[in-house]
Amino acid sequence: MAENEPRIQRRQRVLKGATILTGITNSEVTCTVRNMHSRGAELKVPIDARVPEEFLLYVPTDGVGYRAVVRWRREDRIGVEFTGTEPKPHWHYG
Repeated sequence: MAENEPRIQRRQRVLKGATILTGITNSEVTCTVRNMHSRGAELKVPIDARVPEEFLLYVPTDGVGYRAVVRWRREDRIGVEFTGTEPKPHWHYG
């Protein structure tokens, strides 16, 4: 890890499909998890996506929803910190 790297853990590169569940009228934003570790992830989202500061990130391959808080935004990328987990919401189709 580089000396100027602010992260405590190095993220593992992954390529997982995921859905940002906002809870606002059950809206969803499809995204891709680009890298991830137990405390956070980097997401690739559509450039015009409206992503709130806090949301549930559902990753079907993990079978879990990660409670996430946005820590940074750059064009079509969002860095999030995980604050907990929960089961997939019953209203989500996947």
